[in-house]
Amino acid sequence: MKIKFFLILFLFISFFCNSQQNNSLDSISKLENKVSKEYFLQLILSLEYDKALTDSKKLLKLSKKATKIAYALKDKSAIAKSYRLQSLAYHFSSNFDLAIAYTIKAANLFEEINDIENSGFSYIELGWKLKYFNLQNAILYMKKGITILENSDTKNYNLIEGYNNYGTLKSFKNELDSAMFFHKKSLSLAKHKNDDIGIPFAHTNIATVLIKNKKFYLAEKHLDSSMQIRKNKNDIYGIADSYLYYGDLFFEKKAYNKAINNFKKAKIISEKNSYFPLKKYATLLLQKSYDSLQNYKESLKYYHEYSKMKDSVDNISAKNKIAELEIEYETTKKEKEIAQQKKQLLEKELAIKNRNLYAILLAAALLILGIVFFAAYKRNQFKKKQLQKEIDLKDALATIKTQNRLQEQRLRISRDLHDNIGSQLTFIISSVDNLKYITKDANEKLKDKLSNISSFTSETIHQLRDTIWAMNKNEVTVEDLHARILSFIEKAKNATENIEFSIDYNIDKNKSFTSLEGMNIFRVVQEAINNAIKYANATNISVIFSKNKNNLHISIIDNGNGFDIKKVALGNGLSNMEKRMSEIEGNVSVNSEINKGTAIQLSLNPKKATNNL
Repeated sequence: MKIKFFLILFLFISFFCNSQQNNSLDSISKLENKVSKEYFLQLILSLEYDKALTDSKKLLKLSKKATKIAYALKDKSAIAKSYRLQSLAYHFSSNFDLAIAYTIKAANLFEEINDIENSGFSYIELGWKLKYFNLQNAILYMKKGITILENSDTKNYNLIEGYNNYGTLKSFKNELDSAMFFHKKSLSLAKHKNDDIGIPFAHTNIATVLIKNKKFYLAEKHLDSSMQIRKNKNDIYGIADSYLYYGDLFFEKKAYNKAINNFKKAKIISEKNSYFPLKKYATLLLQKSYDSLQNYKESLKYYHEYSKMKDSVDNISAKNKIAELEIEYETTKKEKEIAQQKKQLLEKELAIKNRNLYAILLAAALLILGIVFFAAYKRNQFKKKQLQKEIDLKDALATIKTQNRLQEQRLRISRDLHDNIGSQLTFIISSVDNLKYITKDANEKLKDKLSNISSFTSETIHQLRDTIWAMNKNEVTVEDLHARILSFIEKAKNATENIEFSIDYNIDKNKSFTSLEGMNIFRVVQEAINNAIKYANATNISVIFSKNKNNLHISIIDNGNGFDIKKVALGNGLSNMEKRMSEIEGNVSVNSEINKGTAIQLSLNPKKATNNL
């Protein structure tokens, strides 16, 4: 036993030292038959957070072994972590469909076992993998993962990556201030944790935002800091990544030769180490750089290379769909095996007669109680529905009674206005007219005063009748409004000469307004016509009703003198029109040209004032 223990210890120390030097996946594979399955599984899962492991084929092979062992051990936490490791392997080989699928599997399983921190980190990874397919969902998942981690008891390294990636998504949306905030937050946390992977990533992302803001000097300083850290730890993937960022910097500065130099360095490293996504990006930017230099021969060369890489990704994607179905089938098969084992266990338990009888009696009792409670529940629900119907009916009757009382009061008020105030105003007119005849010898000034009083009183009676007309109705139809405006126009014709009037509408005459809306529309039209008669010297005045979708438009157009809107101060008339239209959620606009006439247009808000048109 002692010899076996020291052998395992020696192998572990050897693996640890080797992995510290070069992160060798082969060193783990060699231990498979020399250590226990549990220990071998832990060695594989220890690779999960090392983002420098980009030999996708070896990583995928080990992660599948980890999944197989975790299923055999029925360890859900290990299964979820192996899914995440497979997702990482698929990501580095640009199998994005499967990378996303396995990230979702891991997130679901972590949630199922209530592993808060791993669940939060899985959502961060899912958001990052979705960024090129659905940016909005990517942001939502990223934010969800960050919130989970921020609310957990311990703040781990995953928040560093979360803040960094969230900042990048904000940069995609061109929200650069927000992007810079989260990148700096990531850098601060990475420095606090002394994370030599998170720090250089934060520096490069800050540089990206600075490049977009054309702050090239500061951007290069951050890239230098990132490259120095990556070279010190011999981070090959990070060094290739930094060369790409330098290339982006020089490309934006239009220093295309320097950009090409850095893109080529990144491409060489990526080809040597099978960093497919980095190689693809470097190839595309080399094509763009040569194109900017008008070196079309080199540009075409890299374009063809990039096209082949795109085609290969498409082929991989098609194969991934098939592989995903195979994975679902294997998972279903495992679930059936577990269900079969449970069934066998249940059959053994049912073999015990007393327990079997107790289970049947208990089930019968629960069934009876369930039926009784369900019947009582349904009866109670029926009573509640009946009671609610009675309450609704009472409310409806009360509403009708209230409306009837309001209508009666309006009729009474309108009768009082007509019988009392109207008759009194009529008496005043008669009295004033009598005074004009009694005072035949009075001077002309007094007679003018009396005539003005008589005219004002007559106008007041007309306005009073208009108000009574609106008050007597719950609703004012288009036909009612049309008739009222026609009546006003007839009076205007009698008071004027050489002016032609017309009124037209192409909306349903049975459609209606509230009494307030009808009254306000009539008053505004009346005011607009009066202004045209008094000031415009027009020979033609038109009133046109129309609608656009649910918007009601009323235009009052004359062919008079017109005026310069910029030079003429609009008076109280327009203010009164605007006030009346604002009361019914409408607006007024005036268009006029000198010697071409004036058009006043009224518009009503369809959501509030004219939703019944």
